[in-house]
Amino acid sequence: MDRLQSMRVFAKVVEHGSFARAAQAMDMSNTVVTRNVADLEAHLGTRLLNRTTRKLSLTETGLQYLERVKQILTDIDDADAVASSSARKASGTLRIYCQHSFGQSQLAALLPKYAEAMPDVVLDVTLADYPIDLVEEGFDIGILLGLQKFDATMIARRLCMSTLVLCASPAYLAKYGEPSTPFEVSDHKILNFAFEQLRHSWPLSWGNEKGDIPIVSRLISNNGSILRHAALAGMGIMVRSSFTLDDDFSSGRLVQLLKGHHLGMMPVNLVYPSRRLMSYKVRSFVDFMSAQFPAPDTDPWLDLM
Repeated sequence: MDRLQSMRVFAKVVEHGSFARAAQAMDMSNTVVTRNVADLEAHLGTRLLNRTTRKLSLTETGLQYLERVKQILTDIDDADAVASSSARKASGTLRIYCQHSFGQSQLAALLPKYAEAMPDVVLDVTLADYPIDLVEEGFDIGILLGLQKFDATMIARRLCMSTLVLCASPAYLAKYGEPSTPFEVSDHKILNFAFEQLRHSWPLSWGNEKGDIPIVSRLISNNGSILRHAALAGMGIMVRSSFTLDDDFSSGRLVQLLKGHHLGMMPVNLVYPSRRLMSYKVRSFVDFMSAQFPAPDTDPWLDLM
């Protein structure tokens, strides 16, 4: 027995005062309507309707049951309406996880534009660098860098590429000079990320060539902000993602070194659980971010440098 259908049939029979009129209103046969009410009474173990050849009337139990059934059916219809509306309209809370440095340098400036276009969406944004299970932790969407792993069942849409470039402050270069070849980097003071594979050498690429350049670090940190402040203070040369550098380069606070040379490129990915039955708030954010980065195979920040 489909209890929900039987409850709807019962309520409709009471509304129309007749099995036949309820059957007509619901486009069912009289037999199906009668069976639904009989099955519901059998399930409950009590009579809901008094039947005579001329009229129907509710029993005392039937009257009490009808009030609860009406509330249940109203709640279900309201829930269906909310879900249907959210599928067509961007509303509700959108939970976003974003890699920390990309969130600070890029996403923060984009969110007001999205919020203006989608005023009914509440944005709940978490910036972090730790491994994440988006579904288990209740996120609708994630913005991850190439080194961050995600479940293979997730949908990943590349937004763009980011290049790891060398840079230093004008004060440092005035004091120590600017390297003109990759191997001259070995003679400079290095501000280094705390990755074991980068501790003693940097794998620089240029054109079709690549070489491991020996380095000696003056400062090592797992935090990009610490390295950036050290570079601004003239402590040495650092490597940093291009998306974090456009303001520093355009203002002249930092200078890109050895243009055409880099430590690699990594994708910036938009990751979400599934295209199937995607809510409109998620679809609207995917479309918005894709419009901000129309060339996913390129580095949009190097064009500014």
